[in-house]
Amino acid sequence: MKRIRVMRNVLLSVIGILVAESLHAGTNTVYNFLRLDVGARAAGMAGSFVSVMEDPNAIFYNPAGLSTLQSSMASVGFFKHLLDINSGYLSYSQALDNIGYFGAGIVYTNYGSFDRRDELGNADGTFSAGDVALVLGYANLLEENLYYGANVKFIYSSIADYASSGLAADVGILYNIPESRVSIGASIRNLGAQLTSYADTKEDLPVDVVVGGSIVPRGLPLLLNVNFHKLNEDADDIGDRFRAFTVGGEFTLSKVLQIRVGYDNEKRKDLKIGTSAELTGFSGGVGINVNGYKVDYALSSFGEIGSLHRISIGTSF
Repeated sequence: MKRIRVMRNVLLSVIGILVAESLHAGTNTVYNFLRLDVGARAAGMAGSFVSVMEDPNAIFYNPAGLSTLQSSMASVGFFKHLLDINSGYLSYSQALDNIGYFGAGIVYTNYGSFDRRDELGNADGTFSAGDVALVLGYANLLEENLYYGANVKFIYSSIADYASSGLAADVGILYNIPESRVSIGASIRNLGAQLTSYADTKEDLPVDVVVGGSIVPRGLPLLLNVNFHKLNEDADDIGDRFRAFTVGGEFTLSKVLQIRVGYDNEKRKDLKIGTSAELTGFSGGVGINVNGYKVDYALSSFGEIGSLHRISIGTSF
């Protein structure tokens, strides 16, 4: 009966999350850097991370995951995007006795330097553009094996002489079934609004409703994740409703080495050029654990457009 009650609560929570469809984030949104994958581990599995446990970067995907940390943990990473675009992050999480689990993070993107031109096309110096988000999170145990969490985030973006700021929140739940080695997660990310806009018109934030699950099949050293993203966005049919899905796998070959693969269906469909998609939407990575430090690397393919490289370093205290 207790398990039935817990599962009922989980299902009600998921239904409540799906009701967020009424939010209808528009197709033209601001602060889209918030959609980028953060850590190399998550990127290697194509962003299938809403139900992953014991990782400080859960704060960027599902804050409820902070409740599953066994110790204080920190992670830092760098992301080499296309052209001159670079990004990075820092995260830290710890438990406070009888209070709960707290996390903090920062993620930034620098778009490089651009030539400024006047109305006649004459050179007029240079300008830059960048984004940054500061995140504070809290998570705790609701009842046995059921976790909840929430973030608040302050967002700042600038381009040349223009700037914008925003305030947003993330909420999430995570349910773990230890005997089945299954976890189920759901989150709503980037609920909020612009505080100040670049010009006179305020834009929507990139709200994202994500639901997914993880399983460790018996007899296999494999963590398998499946996530469905953008469930709040409009769709013409059932196929379009679930086209934004990702699948990720993490193979633990030893205490030292992990290999990861991932597939992003939406990226593969949207970034296909002509009849050739090459490896668009596929990703891969490796994790190495040495002397208490974990070094992760990920490569994400955009096909003919190029590839994205990420590296992260994490440790526990």
